[in-house]
This record gives sequence, C-alpha cells and structure tokens, in this order.
Amino acid sequence: MPDHKAFIEAHTAPLPVPSVPEIRLWQAQAVTSIWEMTEADLEREQLPPPFWAFPWAGGQALARYLLDHPDTVRGRTVVDIASGSGLVAIAAALAGAVQVTANDIDPYSAAAIALNANLNGVDIAIETGDLLSAVPRPADVYLAGDIAYEKGMSAAMLSFFRRAAAQGSSVLIGDPHRSYFPEGLRRMADYDIVTVADIEDSGIKAATVWALEQAR
Repeated sequence: MPDHKAFIEAHTAPLPVPSVPEIRLWQAQAVTSIWEMTEADLEREQLPPPFWAFPWAGGQALARYLLDHPDTVRGRTVVDIASGSGLVAIAAALAGAVQVTANDIDPYSAAAIALNANLNGVDIAIETGDLLSAVPRPADVYLAGDIAYEKGMSAAMLSFFRRAAAQGSSVLIGDPHRSYFPEGLRRMADYDIVTVADIEDSGIKAATVWALEQAR
C-alpha cells in the first residue's frame, strides 16, 4: 500500500500559494510528471487529476476571501468539501473558525491536507467518505472551491449545498468561471488569481466567490 505522505514529501515542495502567500502548501512543479508518478505509485492508470498538488484558482479565490473577511467563519464550524490540498480549510482555520473539517475521497488529498495543516500550524479534521449522498451534517458554513469541472459533479455539489442551505448553513463557493458552474448564486468578490500554467489556460485567471442563498 502506498505511503501517501512519503510520496508527497518526495515529489513536491512547501511553497507559498501565489495569491494567498500567507499560506504554504506542498506543491508540484508540473502537472504531467506528478500525475504520472502518482499512477506509478498506485500501479493504476486513468487517475483523476492530482487536485491535491496545486492551488487551483477557485480555491485560491475562496481562501483569499476568507482571510480578507474573517468574520465569515470566525467562531463557526466549517466543512470544506472536495478539499484537495486543504487550502480553503486552512484559510478557514487561520481566519478563526472554531472547528474545521476537510473532506475529500482521494487518499492522496487526505495525506496532503494533513501535511499542509501541519505546515501552517492549524488543526483540521480530515474525512475521506463521500458526503454528497448523505444528509448534510450540521455546520455553520460549507465551503468548496473548483467544483464545476464536470457537469455531473457540479450538479451533485449544488444539490448537496442546497440541502445544506435549507438546514441553515451558509455556503460559499470559489470558481474561475468554469463551464458547468450553476447560475443563480450571489457574487461576493472577484479576484485575478495567479495560477500554474500547466493546469490553467493562462497565468492569471479571473475567479469569483459566490454565496448560495437560502431558499425563501
């Protein structure tokens, strides 16, 4: 069984997040090589992209927003869905959230979140189960970045977050205007995010933080 933490430490380096330099993450330098090495580590092909290895534009925008607007999460319980590297969860913890849970089904993400939380001196609970098909747990705030790569996943996320909002949770989503992002959310802030050329179509990516309004 792969040692996910050892793999991450061997093939990435702790670097500041370009648009959120207050936070450092274990980051890869090139998407193709880290993707191929991950497949070799697992002896399996057709893996999903290594979302844990880079600070993606939507996550950077949401993390930036939380640090710039700490009252959004200060003193509150927070769940970060599809956490990837843990960037957004770490920002929530640094902004004063009383309890932060980071969720991702990828075991490499779980290892990366643990390493990155330690790197930034914050305490984050990590869960690897699929939360989208379950009843949303009580939480003051739900967070997610970069959830609209695929139509099915975007729809599943939106359905889950609508259920969470109906239970009284606040929902914030960071997204760089991807094709499958849903309509009808409230724009909170816009950012020009510095990105990795290998994973985006430009070195600067416009990204927005959105709020899902509770149904009335």
